Amino acid sequence: MSEPRVLFVTSNRIGDCVISSGVIREIGRQLPGARITVACGRPPAPLFRAAPGVERVIILDKKKFAGHWVALWKQVVGTRWDMVIDIRGSALSYLIPAKRRVVYNRSWETGVRKVEMVSRLMGAAGALDPELFLDDHARREAAAVIDPQLSAAPGPILALAPIAHQPGKSWPADRWGALVERLRAEPRFAGWRFMLVGGPGDHPPAAPALAAAGERGVDFVGKGDILASAAAIDRAALFVGNDSGLMHVAAAAGRPTLGLFGPTEWWLYGPWGPKTRTVASNETRGEFAPIEALTVDHVFEAVLGLHDAFISAPAAGKP
Repeated sequence: MSEPRVLFVTSNRIGDCVISSGVIREIGRQLPGARITVACGRPPAPLFRAAPGVERVIILDKKKFAGHWVALWKQVVGTRWDMVIDIRGSALSYLIPAKRRVVYNRSWETGVRKVEMVSRLMGAAGALDPELFLDDHARREAAAVIDPQLSAAPGPILALAPIAHQPGKSWPADRWGALVERLRAEPRFAGWRFMLVGGPGDHPPAAPALAAAGERGVDFVGKGDILASAAAIDRAALFVGNDSGLMHVAAAAGRPTLGLFGPTEWWLYGPWGPKTRTVASNETRGEFAPIEALTVDHVFEAVLGLHDAFISAPAAGKP
């Protein structure tokens, strides 16, 4: 009997791909030995190259008149799929041969966290925790950038991601600079290094924080693809970032993670995991305020709380 064939159509966004990454392991549980094809956007595609069971990643570059769906259909219609999982809820899933279809639709949006929603969609027994599938290539890429910058003054790393590409999600760049200045002067962070992480084109919003970090800064902005960035974040002791794909990457890596939120639903889209926290411009559930209402003092205190919960407490022998 041949191995089961599974098509997993997931997002063009990094964060959504990370949130739904637990589907990969669940496929293996439901169909042992499955050969998985993943279809996703170009930025998140490297996240799946080392994922267990994945034999192919098809990149969906958006085209006019839904041409990207036509191109994908042509690549997959000739296969008899044992299962098609479509997180994007596209019509494509009904136009290709499949024994079983698991297709997202808005009826699944019942006010639960997206990780839980995807888990229910898959019929999983419990929550499908997000997971990173790091490979040696990504770790080498991260080391090639980070190690030379740490050689003169090694120390624990606080990773910072001051970038979010959706309007309203980015805390002002100058406040990131002010935050780093406060943290540099804080005794808890004596000897720490401040690593800025982001993609190509993210240098302007990262510049104030990197300048404030000075000789204690580590620049990982635009230095590699998303899996290399994930490997860089995996080396950090703490992570602080806007509501973005990198925030979800940090949480999936198990790093203590603080997510900054403005006018978005932090109770639904906050980082997932036991070592995660959020700080919002309006912390009343169901109410919103611009992210500019989030003060440096508020974020600074939240970073100290993250440190004390996951760095100081274990060192002091606290539970």
